[in-house]
Amino acid sequence: MTSEIRRTFYPLIRAVDPARTLEWLEKAFGFEPVDVHRDDKGAIVHAEMRYDTGLIMFGPASTARAAVYVAVDDPDAHHARAKAAGADIFREPTDQDYGSRDYAARDPDGNEWYFGTYRP
Repeated sequence: MTSEIRRTFYPLIRAVDPARTLEWLEKAFGFEPVDVHRDDKGAIVHAEMRYDTGLIMFGPASTARAAVYVAVDDPDAHHARAKAAGADIFREPTDQDYGSRDYAARDPDGNEWYFGTYRP
């Protein structure tokens, strides 16, 4: 018997002002803040909001843009495969303060994809 690997996709939004974006989503659409991580100055570095069974992740950026976060069981093995295939890796596997270990790549159109061990 083989075990089925479950993969989950989460939209990852880079916002110029994550706090303002989170407040707007909460007030306008009823999104619920689930987890918010701040730096020493109080700025949001990672946040998660839930809407029904869906989840959106947020982080800061100089310009607003969307990306995709894909939960994988073994980000290091996943990274090795992607690198061997010639993927445009722009961040090597890194342990994040919010509990994930992930890496990032750009697709041929320049869109960002993050692959890691998502831990809510």
